Amino acid sequence: MASVSVVQDDGSSSSVTSSPLKSFSLMSLSPPSLSPYSPWLRELKSDERGLCLVHLLLNCANHVAAGNLEQANAFLEQIGLLAAPDGDAMQRIASRFTEALARRVLRPWRGVCHALDSARAAVVPLAEAALARRHFLDLCPFLRLSYAVTNQAIMEAMEGENVIHIVDLNAGDPTQWVALLQGLRARPGGPPHLKITGVHEHKDLLNHTAARLAEEADRFDIPFQFNAVVSRLDNLDVERLRVKTGEALAISSVVQLHSLLAAEDEQQKPQRIVPSGQLTLGDFLVKDHVANGYSSSREPAMESFLASLWGLQPKVMVVTEQEASHNGSTMNERFVEALFYYATLFDGLDSTVPRQSVERLRLEKMVFGEEIKNIIACEGRERKERHEKLERWAQRMEVAGYEGVQLSYYGLLQARRLVESFGCEGYRVREENGCFMACWHDRPLFSISAWRCKR
Repeated sequence: MASVSVVQDDGSSSSVTSSPLKSFSLMSLSPPSLSPYSPWLRELKSDERGLCLVHLLLNCANHVAAGNLEQANAFLEQIGLLAAPDGDAMQRIASRFTEALARRVLRPWRGVCHALDSARAAVVPLAEAALARRHFLDLCPFLRLSYAVTNQAIMEAMEGENVIHIVDLNAGDPTQWVALLQGLRARPGGPPHLKITGVHEHKDLLNHTAARLAEEADRFDIPFQFNAVVSRLDNLDVERLRVKTGEALAISSVVQLHSLLAAEDEQQKPQRIVPSGQLTLGDFLVKDHVANGYSSSREPAMESFLASLWGLQPKVMVVTEQEASHNGSTMNERFVEALFYYATLFDGLDSTVPRQSVERLRLEKMVFGEEIKNIIACEGRERKERHEKLERWAQRMEVAGYEGVQLSYYGLLQARRLVESFGCEGYRVREENGCFMACWHDRPLFSISAWRCKR
């Protein structure tokens, strides 16, 4: 462990003890040139190996970005001597970033990439991918934290409502809504009629969610209806959400909105004419703006999507997103940001989950590894993992006609109690301007914010 001096935002400094993984962000981002094939690299201690891996990864990324494939290959070989998917946190993250860089090198050969993707799809069934997502829920507190805070915000916004309609933009797992049903059962005056519209591109997962929630609602004697919408978010038909007059509407988005930013990379296409019964959310806004004399060409895809949801007049919309800057225009910029961010995630796992855990390995490879690969190796509409920080999301929400709703102090107490029950003091929750930040130590990793339509 090495003692380093950290400069705080106010200019003061403090001494902290940190591993190379926790302190590598303090190092220069212009690494020195390292001689390939140095035999002493195999004999490095853990801290030294971690620092060396960071330098090798940054050098390799520079060569990949510059198109120097021979040099990039040499560094990939060198990293391979030190990285290990089942080693310490830095070795594990190096394995994931090495795979992403290799895929970036192969990107010009689309036939090769397609063959690799097809082979992977054949051996990774939907059930295993869903299981990896479940490991994220179990091994890290972030999803459970998001679910608890979102449910509390919905309960508070829906106080006194007899008919509640929730639109879940990623309804592949019933866990969040099972907890809400339990909360509604104990509501003074009895539970309301609850309708949940679940959006997901996989019908099997929606059916699983619907069956489980129907079972729980029957057990709690809560009037319940589930509306399954099989669709990608970027192709969602607004009319299929079936929002009716008299329903109090809430919208939940857990790490989903960022994928819609991919559409903003596309050049503007000519306006298309579609039947009114087949309007997507974007088409809905186009139709509305044209009718009111506005040109839709000025509206980015995300803004159109948010404004379309605004047209449904939700009482509350709760948004959870990665608190990260992974949407830079250059691969190098995204690489550095992603290395810092995922190193923190892996550090948390290394402190709480055994290295030999099969569940941890599956999570790191099939969830975090796939995100890293998408951030580094993909461009255009294929690059879905376009994480941005809360400040940018707040700007989008306000432009689309929303205003912030301060998350309650009771919600903060619930969140902190949940984190404490996870059994690791490194995970923390802090409040910032009415929103919550889920952190590993002092590094925010996820933001949770609530919004309502401006009057």
